[in-house]
Amino acid sequence: MKIKPVKTKKDYKQALARLGTIFDAKKSTAEGDELEVLSILIDYYEQQHFSIALPDPADAIKSRMEQLGYNQNDLANELIRQLHENLHIPTDVLVQAY
Repeated sequence: MKIKPVKTKKDYKQALARLGTIFDAKKSTAEGDELEVLSILIDYYEQQHFSIALPDPADAIKSRMEQLGYNQNDLANELIRQLHENLHIPTDVLVQAY
């Protein structure tokens, strides 16, 4: 096992290639340990060089609603349920016309 820091794009490509070779290594073996350490190094490199910005909160909600097949009424029902359960506000109060 020859582990070295992943500092350059070349290091990164080599690390990925090696990871692919030992991907099915068993835990608690030399290759299993190498796989674990290499995964950490690759992850760190990716976080430093390929970080993805957090999405806009509204876009994140819309995207998740689409994934779940929710419409605005479904979202409102979820919010009402949470307000009722967490804040102990009666649902009659939350859904009344005003």
